[in-house]
Amino acid sequence: MARVFVTGSADGLGQMAAGLMVAAGHKVVLHARNAERAEVARSRVPGAQTVVTGDLSSIEATRNVAEQVNRLGHFDAIIHNAGIGYRESRRVATVDGLPQVFAVNSLAPYILTALINKPARLVYVSSGMHHGVDPGLDDLIWKKRGWNGSRAYAESKLHDVILAFAVARKWPDVLSNALEPGWVPTKMGGPGAPDDMDAAPRTQVWLATSDDPAAKVTGGYFYHLKPRKPNPDAAKEAIQDGFLDECARLSGVRFTSSSH
Repeated sequence: MARVFVTGSADGLGQMAAGLMVAAGHKVVLHARNAERAEVARSRVPGAQTVVTGDLSSIEATRNVAEQVNRLGHFDAIIHNAGIGYRESRRVATVDGLPQVFAVNSLAPYILTALINKPARLVYVSSGMHHGVDPGLDDLIWKKRGWNGSRAYAESKLHDVILAFAVARKWPDVLSNALEPGWVPTKMGGPGAPDDMDAAPRTQVWLATSDDPAAKVTGGYFYHLKPRKPNPDAAKEAIQDGFLDECARLSGVRFTSSSH
């Protein structure tokens, strides 16, 4: 059985994925933004081993989450599920002066990937919205452009695919993949979302834990257990390297090709 860490698992798809893995006998560590949310996570996934806490909108707190995870020992898989939505009508700045959507959805997965000891598998939850944008590398933090919440979210979900593919290229000993769960009626997706809620968390669980040869690949993009073509920008090495460099500059955390 696998040992898996899931970010953003107090509710929504993260909580559902954690519950599925616990039910299958896997050892699961949850993540919540704060102590109050951690209690909610524990109550909703009572079979989980423990809960790591930390606000992923803060660089310092995200670094602390990585330290907490490393103190718990080796993980077979990490699912980068935490995310905030596309309805922000203005540029909400974090304690570090970054747009909250970018900090949580893009920069936090980068920091955690760079600092947590390498697992065997990495899974990044993206969105179908990533297909229609470019990565915005010349203005990741929305200083030059007028704010567009939907576009900022879509760019952040493209960043997750870029990160997954960069890791696949630079860490050949790790299986690194991304997925879109569909537009589902979570708190983020809203009650009118049309996709299958039951199917939504299963692809991340499959990529993290399955012995199916189709899941034991790297540099892939999936939707409902099947490969799907991602935004072609995600596969471009210059874009991958540019994204990693910008994240390193903004966070002070360097991504290296060596293991931790």
